[in-house]
Amino acid sequence: MATGTIHSAGASNSIDINDNIKNLARFAVEEYNKKENTLLEFKQVISAKEQVVSGMMYYITLEVTEGGKNKVYEAQVWVKPWENFKQLQEFKPVSDA
Repeated sequence: MATGTIHSAGASNSIDINDNIKNLARFAVEEYNKKENTLLEFKQVISAKEQVVSGMMYYITLEVTEGGKNKVYEAQVWVKPWENFKQLQEFKPVSDA
């Protein structure tokens, strides 16, 4: 019998912060900067969760630098790898770091 993490649709699960999650966080910052014409700089991922949807929804809490100040944001990124699809769903401030 195989062991490992079982993902059920609808539930979000905490995940390890790896290069893929860091790349998704950078993507979220870049997309937000383009949309809002801002200059946030990605610093680090604080935590991440994933949820099985039609693809995967990633919930990433990350730290950015904005005007010399560190701030914390939450991003939602929807990914469907089989369609080469990646879209920023939400990007909102949480607090100052």
